Amino acid sequence: MSVLKKLAASAAMAAAMIATPAFAQDDVRIALVVKALGIGFFEAAAEGAEEAAAELGNVEIIYTGPTDTTAEGQIEVINSLIAQQVDAIAISANDTDALVPALQRAMQRGITVISWDSGVAPEGRQMHLNPSSNALIGNMIIKLAADHLPDGGEVALLSATTTSTNQNIWMEEMNKVMGDYPGIEVVATVYGDDLADKSYREATGLMQTYPDLDAIIAPTSVGIVAAAQAVVDAGKVGQVNVTGLGLPSEMAGAIESGASQSFAIWNPIDLGYSATMLAYELSQNGVEAAPGAEIPMGRMGSLTLDDNNEGAMADPFVYDASNIDEFKSIF
Repeated sequence: MSVLKKLAASAAMAAAMIATPAFAQDDVRIALVVKALGIGFFEAAAEGAEEAAAELGNVEIIYTGPTDTTAEGQIEVINSLIAQQVDAIAISANDTDALVPALQRAMQRGITVISWDSGVAPEGRQMHLNPSSNALIGNMIIKLAADHLPDGGEVALLSATTTSTNQNIWMEEMNKVMGDYPGIEVVATVYGDDLADKSYREATGLMQTYPDLDAIIAPTSVGIVAAAQAVVDAGKVGQVNVTGLGLPSEMAGAIESGASQSFAIWNPIDLGYSATMLAYELSQNGVEAAPGAEIPMGRMGSLTLDDNNEGAMADPFVYDASNIDEFKSIF
């Protein structure tokens, strides 16, 4: 065989190898597991994950989750991902403890496991990414209501599920600073399970049970939209202010109608991006999640872990009539 023929044959073999499916298996597969599919906040986080994947170049994002916000649904998803032998699982948990055994099985099989947004107990993950400081969020959600109640008033909480890790922590932190807001009374806490229809019914029930209610605080992007619609339908715009954590794209109408004076959120795109970067660093670059570790997060800088292997991404940002138009088309 001539040298030219040998070169041609080698080139053809190399091209064939590149074209084979086996090469695609070298991609790093990171599963972004959310509380439930069909929620705008998590869909925006998936956009951020895809941005990180494109930046890294060899990452495939598997965006998945159950159809409703249950631990059982997430356990089924986790078991499926273990069977697929993914490289990393980044999960926003529906239950702090119930997911631990399944996630421990994943780690025993060499899968990197991190939690983000809503945490898993330390024994079920390597690290946790908080979207912000829990203390700052807890203070923010009550401050948003108190800022529009200079003489005090009655407020109620509309949360996600009774077992949602992040909402429970934020409400605990809120209770710690209630002394800073004299005259504000929390009259009830109800749960909408991050379902729009149930959240709407719970908000309606709050207004019927507490006719002097001044504000509904919903630390969940599903609940806050449903509560705002309930206020509009009840004809209580200007009487009951809906606030908490929400997405600009979903809350623009509530700001315009006056059902909400202001709300806050971190950028979920940044959150999905950061979770993906962290999962990649731990699974591919030999980075160890340990107290004091500083882990790169691409354009978001780095995350410093505390003694519980947790870190905060950024401070919450307040949205109101002065800036909602700037952000409502972004997320």
